[in-house]
Formats: sequence, structure tokens, C-alpha cells
Amino acid sequence: MTAIGTSHARIDGADKVRGTAPYAYEHLTDAVYLWPITAHVARGRVTGFDTGAAESTPGVLLVLTHENAPRLADTSNGDLTILQSPEIAYRGQLIGAVVAESPETARAAAAAVTVTYDRDDHDTEFRVDHPASYRPDQVNGGFEPTSLDGDPDRVLDEATGGSADPGVVTIDEWYSTPEEHNNPMEPHTVVATWQPGDSTLTLYDSTQSTQGVVSSLAPVLGLEPEQMRVVAPHVGGGFGSKGSPHSHDVLAAFAAMSLPGRPVKFAVTRQQMFVYVGHRSPTRSRIRLAADRNGHLTALIHEAHTHSAHAKEFAEQAAVTSRTMYAAENRRTDHHVVPLDVPVPFWMRAPGEAPGMFAGEVAMDELAHAIGIDPIELRVRNEPPADPETGNPWSSRRLLDCLREGADRFGWDRRSAEPGSRRDGRHLVGLGVASSTYPHMVQPGNEASITHRSGRYSVRIAATDIGTGAWTTLLLIAADALGVPTDVVDIEIGDSALPSATVAGGSSGTSSWGSAIVTAAHQFRARFGDDPPEGAELSAEAADNPDLEKFTVASFGAHFVEVRVDVDTGEIRIPRMLGVFSIGRAINPRTVRSQLIGGMTFGISMALHEESVRDHRFGHVVTQDLAEYHIPVHADIVDVDAICLDDRDEHATPMGSRGAGEIGIVGSAAAVVNAIHNATGVRVRDLPAHLDDLLVGLPDQ
Repeated sequence: MTAIGTSHARIDGADKVRGTAPYAYEHLTDAVYLWPITAHVARGRVTGFDTGAAESTPGVLLVLTHENAPRLADTSNGDLTILQSPEIAYRGQLIGAVVAESPETARAAAAAVTVTYDRDDHDTEFRVDHPASYRPDQVNGGFEPTSLDGDPDRVLDEATGGSADPGVVTIDEWYSTPEEHNNPMEPHTVVATWQPGDSTLTLYDSTQSTQGVVSSLAPVLGLEPEQMRVVAPHVGGGFGSKGSPHSHDVLAAFAAMSLPGRPVKFAVTRQQMFVYVGHRSPTRSRIRLAADRNGHLTALIHEAHTHSAHAKEFAEQAAVTSRTMYAAENRRTDHHVVPLDVPVPFWMRAPGEAPGMFAGEVAMDELAHAIGIDPIELRVRNEPPADPETGNPWSSRRLLDCLREGADRFGWDRRSAEPGSRRDGRHLVGLGVASSTYPHMVQPGNEASITHRSGRYSVRIAATDIGTGAWTTLLLIAADALGVPTDVVDIEIGDSALPSATVAGGSSGTSSWGSAIVTAAHQFRARFGDDPPEGAELSAEAADNPDLEKFTVASFGAHFVEVRVDVDTGEIRIPRMLGVFSIGRAINPRTVRSQLIGGMTFGISMALHEESVRDHRFGHVVTQDLAEYHIPVHADIVDVDAICLDDRDEHATPMGSRGAGEIGIVGSAAAVVNAIHNATGVRVRDLPAHLDDLLVGLPDQ
């Protein structure tokens, strides 16, 4: 009996459509409501609070400041350390809260609190020549900040010097992506309750990792892990921002612990989503390439610069994919960060890979144009037979199959080799391509429990479905491994009290949780057979996979984009986009396709829309809502399709699958601007593309 690979409707879909699937804010009645007080300066300290008006407001139960807040047991995490001192690290930092019987009362009372400050000079402006720029000890993901193979600087210096070899073609350009903010449909929300009798804190939290919240917050709050429980059965999107708790969780916990027995509800507003729950750092990448006239890379240098925060370091790993993507004997990658008076950056869908591959894939398009060969052919000629960084064989690398399949389906042969030469009525038309990759990650420490009662199997694991379809995917994996129909299997997830599970992030969730379920199911069948006795139960951790050390395991893909640019206005439209991906075995093709299309839509948004604008005079983001922070609407997304190759990867997971949540965004923004270049001859290197960028490429009439 095979369940994996069948197209299955979401088992949580009906409840979500009916509105009966409970999200974090909908838990518990008899609640009170929290409204935060935030800093109005970007750096300095609070010199005083006047809370009299707020405290005398009918219905107000509590006014929290650093003067009366509980003391944290661990203040080493600057993102979570709030209300412990008068010091302010960024504008919008949580410095207090009002809790009241109604949200309206809490908000009005918070507005009545007067705060006085001692301001310091602040610096929020990111630039690569910043005097405080430094090389971090590590970048996100635990990677070393630098890598070096051969002598790329010498090769490139010789290629661009006075006696340069005319047979060598070089690219030396800067590429940038702006500060961006995650905006899932459901903002960050939390309902916190403290039971003084057994000293337990329960959070109904919109999170990507229930147990991650426990492991992060318990030591900060001075609690033992068993004193905390986090519940998140349904989450309305996260895109990385909910992969770890933020300071709003601490503030809600403070309030609950100060009001024992009363549930405290805190919903972060859309405007506040642009402050203290993470963002994608702006990046600037210098890419230097050298290749012979046949298109074979001889040297590659990728230097990436991002901003971080004084409160806590976060270094985007924007150059890491350049270590393995293409063959080049001489290669160097490097990372530098600039600490600023800004909120702490954090994960945003494909952190590192998305901005880094934008730079790398546009540079490859520039190289192809400079040499005069097709961009797909350039990638074919630089296909590495093994991982260039480690020398390990690939478990499966079907990038060339993705490129060729996509070219056939998309009609790549109709692409004009001469930019700006194809016109259809009032539109310039161009086609663009870019490659995509994302590392395969399986996190250790996942455990699943299986129980058989009354002919049904209950499978429990503390996984989280953030809208990706994990409820359904794990059902298919469990039924397949148990050898039973899906309609006799019940899935329990979304509760830190369940057997251990790691974060729904890094495209690692299904791989990590599914491996644990398969291990438990195989042991269950081995012990109890196919007709288990009533009450049969077994728990097991995921088996080790030694192949992950022997092979480089990653997913690959290719994006194809058609762009139409209005010859009068420069307006950019994308009538067609196709992604072809090698992600191993698709467990549920229906939800995998949805995830890939979602990522590709993110790529269109990254290329044409998203940009957080920070006012450096005051230190805050001024584009604090979805009217000013632009994202695509239905009219912007027309014919977007994604297909997966039939590609079971036995080295990756026992299901034969690899991660698919993030690869859709990687490279997709590059494909858009590469298509813009093919349409207009204008090379966009700084995102997002603006209409005025294209003016020089529009015809005179």
C-alpha cells in the first residue's frame, strides 16, 4: 500500500475554511489584553515613566516597565532581553506594556504613558565601507565566514591588469538586495497563562517550533523545561520569522507571571511586525568572475556584506552557495557584517541563499552575455562533477535536467539573443533563466510515538504545520511506513508536550519529522506485526543516516521567466513563469507544488516589489503596512507553474525526499531581472527593480 506520492487533500483544509481551526489568539476565554509601550528613540536610555494616567484608567490591571518587571535569569540573548534596564538598542524596542480588561482600554492607557529619554547619537545606515564592519566568527547556519580554493585574486588581477589575456572574460560588479520584512497572513500572536500552584507557564504561540520556544525561553525566564508548555496546532505562515521566540513572547510571559491565572493575549500589529520580530538584512555582494572564451570559469570571488544589530549578531550567509554551485578551480568567498542600531535581523525564507543566489545568478547571466553564449549553455559548461567545496559525490544533482526540461517546456528557443530586439505591440519582450539550489537539512533529535487502539493508529510528534501542509504530509508518511490506509491514522502535532521535534525551518521539517515517523513505524511493525494488539505503543528516535556525511545532498532547480515591459511607461509584467525542480520524491505533489509556486511568487515580489525603507534620521522603518510595503497581488501573478522531476533520493531520507519549502525563492528574482535585461538591455543589479531604472532602455518612440 503506497501513500507517499499520491495527491492528497489537506486534512486540515475543511476546518480552516470553516474557521474552526484554532490559531494562537483564539485560544482561551476570560482573557486580558496586552498593548506594548515601545521606544521612540533609536539609541539611549529611559529616564522616566509617568504611568499615573494609565494606572488610574478603569479596566487597567497592570503597567509593566523595567522598574517592576520580573528579572530574567539569562540576559545573554539581546533579542530576548527586555525590561531589565533603561537602555535602548533600537527604535521600537519593547520598553513596557499595559494589560487591561479590553484591547481598546490597554491601547488607550498605553498611549497615556509618558516616557522621557536621554538620547544618544544613533547609526542605522548600512554601507560596505562602514568603519565598524567586521568579519564574524560564523555566519547563519554555522558556516565559516570565509573559504578559499586556489588563488582567485591572482587569476582575476592578472585577467584585468595591463597585460591581460584577451582570451579571458571577466565580470566585476556589485549587487544589492534591500532590507525586507516577513509578512505572513497571521502576525505574531501569543496567549500566555501562568499557574502559580504548579508554577507552569503555558503559551499558545504562533511559532514554527513549540519545543524551540521552550528551549529558548525557559532558561531566560529561570524555568525548568517541564515548567513550560507551548501549543501551536495551526500557524498562519511564518517564512522563518517565527522560527524562534522574540521579545514579544517574553513580554507576554512577564504579564502572565504578574497576573497569575489570567490568560494574557498579545497580538503584534501589522505595523509592529516591521520592528521586533526579525527582518532580512540588506545585502551587498561583489561578484568577480573570470572565464575563458568557451565559458569555462577559471576564478570566482563572492564578497558579501550585510548589516547586523548591536543587540545581537546575525550574519546572513549570502556567499555560501557560491562555494558549491559551479566548477571553478580558484574560488574565494567572504562575509562581513556592520553592527547598527536596528532590531535584530533573523530568518526570512531561504536566508543567505535568496540574496546570495540573486547576485550569483545575475553575474552568470552577465558573463554569458559578455562571452556571447546562451545562459543555459554557460551553466552546462560549468557543471561540477562533484561538490567543489568538499569533493564529496552528489547524492543527486539534476540541475542540467531541470534546465533542459524547462527550456523545452517554456519555449526557450524563441528567446532573442540580442537584448531589446523583440517587441510585441507596445511591449518589449524578454526571457530570463536562473538556477536554484537549497541544501538538504535533517535535524537530529526527532522522536515519534505510535499507539494502536480500536483499529486506529495514533502518531504523535511535536512538529508544527505553519501552513505548508505538514498535517497531511506526515499522515502520508505514517500510513506508508505502517502499511495501512490513511483513514485509520490520526496525527497529533503542534504541542511541546509531544515527543521531540525540531523547527519547521530550513526546509528541514518533513525530512526530520518524517524520518522519525518512519523509524518508529518500522520498529512498531517489527515488534507487533501487521495486526498489533490493543494498546500497542512504541516511541523511537530517527535512525542515523551515514549517507549525509558521505554525499553532498541538496535540491536543485531552474527558473524561467517571460517579462513584458511597456515601451511608454516602463511598467513590468510577468505573464509566464516556470520552475522545474529536483527535490527528491514528492510526498504530496499537491502541497509541494503549492510550496514551490509560493516561493516563486516570493521571487517575483523580491524582484519587483519588496523594500523596507528606514528613515535614518529617526531609525525606524516608515513602510510599516501593506499599503506602503509592496507585495504582489493576484493581478501580478498570472501563469506561474512548478513541476518536479521524478527523482527519488535514497541517500537523503528513508522517504526518498528532500526539502522543498524554500528552493522556490532561490534564484527566482535573478530570473526576473535577467528577463528584464533580455527585454530592454538594462541590467538591474539593485533590488527591487524600479520603473525609472528602465528609462534608458525604452525606445524613443
